[in-house]
Amino acid sequence: MKAAVSSCGPDLGSQVDPRFGRCSHFVIVDTETGEYQVVNNDLNLNASQGAGIQAAENVSRRSVGAVITGHCGPKAFRVLKAAGIKVYLAGEGTVVRVIEELKQGLLEEAQDADVDGHWS
Repeated sequence: MKAAVSSCGPDLGSQVDPRFGRCSHFVIVDTETGEYQVVNNDLNLNASQGAGIQAAENVSRRSVGAVITGHCGPKAFRVLKAAGIKVYLAGEGTVVRVIEELKQGLLEEAQDADVDGHWS
């Protein structure tokens, strides 16, 4: 499975960004092979509105099965769920750590958005 992690930087050692739609990067990791790719999220980082929806559509086009982030707003959550993508909320940590927690079943799947829209 591929998982997209909202990240503060472009590699596995980067910290998880608490913001989904306005993170600087998504690190997309294949949980079986460990291979990863980085998707720059600059367009949404500074968007006046719709950042969460655009980010959700962007990761859904990359065939991910899960998203790991600090927080997820209601519009982004709906887009991800409609695409069949599971959302996991993680506190602090690096991309590699939360991927390992996902593989070990230590992350709980979110059942709904955990912040209001336009949260920052």
